[in-house]
Amino acid sequence: MSSMDCATFPMHPKMDEQLARAFAANEEEEEKHIQKVQNAFLYYGPYACQRLKRSMDYLNSLSGEDQIMLAKYRGHLECVRTCIDRNQAVIREILRERVLYPAEEATGDPSANRWEFEEPPPNVRHGDMDQAQSTLKLIARDWSTEGALEREQSYKPIIDSIVEYYKPSDFELKEIKILVPGAGLGRLTYELACLGYSCEGNEFSYFMLIASNFVLNLCDYENKYVLYPWVHQYVNNLRREDQVAAVRFPDVCPLKNPPKGHFEIAAGDFLEVYKTPNAYNCVATCFFIDCANNVIDFIRTIYKILVPGGIWVNLGPLLYHYSDVSGQNSIEPTFEDLCIIMESVGFVIETSRTGIRTKYAQNPSSMKQSEYESLFWVCRKPDLFEEQRGKRKASREPHDLIVREDSEEEEEQQPERNETEQKQQLKPLAMANGEPEIKAQPT
Repeated sequence: MSSMDCATFPMHPKMDEQLARAFAANEEEEEKHIQKVQNAFLYYGPYACQRLKRSMDYLNSLSGEDQIMLAKYRGHLECVRTCIDRNQAVIREILRERVLYPAEEATGDPSANRWEFEEPPPNVRHGDMDQAQSTLKLIARDWSTEGALEREQSYKPIIDSIVEYYKPSDFELKEIKILVPGAGLGRLTYELACLGYSCEGNEFSYFMLIASNFVLNLCDYENKYVLYPWVHQYVNNLRREDQVAAVRFPDVCPLKNPPKGHFEIAAGDFLEVYKTPNAYNCVATCFFIDCANNVIDFIRTIYKILVPGGIWVNLGPLLYHYSDVSGQNSIEPTFEDLCIIMESVGFVIETSRTGIRTKYAQNPSSMKQSEYESLFWVCRKPDLFEEQRGKRKASREPHDLIVREDSEEEEEQQPERNETEQKQQLKPLAMANGEPEIKAQPT
């Protein structure tokens, strides 16, 4: 029986009791944040029209001769205004259910029943408006036919590796638990659940959560809605029609095509919510690990929550979102550094590739195309038998750069091993005090 529930937020279902109490104490602050996100969506239209107005005002200030030559351009700008209005109409549909706090009208908040704002809402910044606009592009990436190529580039290598490791012929797929941190609009999580795996997406951004809830739980047939995700791009347009190109979504209706496996989306900070050791068979990350202030925190947490023998599959660049952001700390390790970190934490790097060509929410008709040469790897948390035998795959870095908790102990035992080399050839396990030695794994 499949389960598809994106409306569990903002209850943070994976939080332990202590964290849940802390969240309850800050619930009022959380509610204010969610209201700010909804207000940013509601202010989308007027905000987008401010940019349009600048072009219109300058056009109107030009000489009559110039305006005659730009007559079709003027008509195009009017079309841009229409597309913005239609985007705002879709946003009204996205927010209509108010699944986060449906009883908010009772709070006496005068903005609760408003569908647009003439002036900027309180506490909404330019960054919030940029995220509102970006959400429309991400709907196109995850849930439209036009986004199929990007999904092929980013999601297929991850899905193929998971299917290869957890073959349907060898495993009961509903017993294989997969976590997708940074799930965004939820398409990767949905596709894995459709294969039969038990899948859970995790997302921190309420812009993403609100939009994914709409697609997953409220869209009742394919291609029901029309968006104009590139209408905010005023430059590098070959044709006028490129800026106002329409995108229909969802290309697949999750309500009509429920996944075979368990499927849910959980809200919350990845590092705060996921603390239970040995909980997942697989962690799949796509364009995610560079969203941390300290990427080592992400890697340690992924290692901790994986079961022994479980795998971590990753694809994406190293953009490091907090780099050079005012008021934020950040480290930006290279891929070479990440290899040292992953092996030091305890991972075995099964495979890795560089130069995976991937785009992210790009306008396919734009004269400017940005493309990443992304990293891809599959790491495995050693099982207990491997730990007993001290068996690890050959490191890709010099031994003195790989720092593990058992390193010093191994060095101390080296003279003893040299003295008993012949005895070890007769025994499958290194023995200490007559018992198999089991190394403690760092968490």
